[in-house]
Amino acid sequence: MNIEIKKSTKPVKYKDAIAELEARLKSVSTNDEKELIWTLEHEAVFTAGTTYSKNDILDKSINIYKTNRGGKITWHGPGQLVFYFVIDLRNKKKDIRKFISIIENSIIETLMEFKIKSHADRKNIGIWFNDNGNLKKVAAIGLRVSKWIAYHGFCININNNLEPYKKIVPCGIIDKEVTNLKEILDQNYKEIRNVIVKKFITNLKNLNV
Repeated sequence: MNIEIKKSTKPVKYKDAIAELEARLKSVSTNDEKELIWTLEHEAVFTAGTTYSKNDILDKSINIYKTNRGGKITWHGPGQLVFYFVIDLRNKKKDIRKFISIIENSIIETLMEFKIKSHADRKNIGIWFNDNGNLKKVAAIGLRVSKWIAYHGFCININNNLEPYKKIVPCGIIDKEVTNLKEILDQNYKEIRNVIVKKFITNLKNLNV
């Protein structure tokens, strides 16, 4: 696969990341640049997808950055691993559901490497941890497909502050909480960035024609 792997070590502003994704989308569509996988952390920001509702904003004083990804309102910030991609599906199986399953499985398999069992939920997109019968979201997924090129991505909560989620209805889901990996199992997650990239690239081969 001809994919550029980019890893940012310093926090990236959300609007700058989206501008870069949009630019890469155009260049991939004209076959001028490689596909992209980009892992990073954002400076703290609330973002709203295309299906968000103003009712999802509980604290009316917060600023919301509106974006064209799918999904509703979420938070990005320090302690959260963001995984962006620009993947060309034109020369692969054009199956969006399968592509989402690849994302889900990549996250689930990665967390298993760290002894954490999680699962996907068809009704509530994202990856969930069962905390003694109380389902808590540990990873959020939001993507967009333009002329069979998929972009945006997903994020995994590692050791981020969970307080900002109290100011919104995360992903529009009222009756479930958000957690992070450190709360689930306090261990070293330094290698998680490398593991998730490897899992995603391996699973992406399932879309080969």
